[in-house]
Amino acid sequence: MFTIDLLKGQGVPLKSSPGGIAIIAISAVVPIIIAIIMFGFYMDDEAHASITEQEIVRCQSEIEKLSGAVESYKSLEKEKILYDACLSEVKSSISKYIQWSPVLVTMVENLPNSVMLTGLEVRQNSVRKKVPKPDNPQEMVEKSIPIRVLLMSVSGNPKSNSGKAVMDFQDSLRSSAFLGPKLESIAYSQESEKLKGQDVASYEIKCVFKEGM
Repeated sequence: MFTIDLLKGQGVPLKSSPGGIAIIAISAVVPIIIAIIMFGFYMDDEAHASITEQEIVRCQSEIEKLSGAVESYKSLEKEKILYDACLSEVKSSISKYIQWSPVLVTMVENLPNSVMLTGLEVRQNSVRKKVPKPDNPQEMVEKSIPIRVLLMSVSGNPKSNSGKAVMDFQDSLRSSAFLGPKLESIAYSQESEKLKGQDVASYEIKCVFKEGM
């Protein structure tokens, strides 16, 4: 039998064996399988990325909440420091008031009837003094020591012998069981002035207290 090939071999199909067909089929299927596997990996990565993104968002939300809590804590700490300072100042003021109250009571109780209290002032001076160093008592260091001074102004009629009354008042304060040990020194000065046309003797009694008072 003769075959006439007018297309010069280009139009005649090749003979295919079962093995060749299988190879062709496998060649066609493998890329599809690889594509399916890669798509699965892609979808898995997408799901994992989505979960990771959600976790990041949740963590950021928690961080923002904690950030607010930290700011609130810092604010409360600042308020606490302020309140502590105020309480310390109030405590110090109350302590000073309680400390001075018995002194003032003693002075008023001993005030003669012939004179009148016209003024009362408390001052705080300071002196430089050498004291032992806390961590080395053998070494002396210079330190500013507070000294409290109480100034009491009284007035009296010169004709009522107010001068002697003030001297007796001074002696009674110096010999007081409560006030005497606290005093470093006590002295008074006198001035004469006119009040509503009348001669008035004014006295300023200066009480210098010992250190620590």
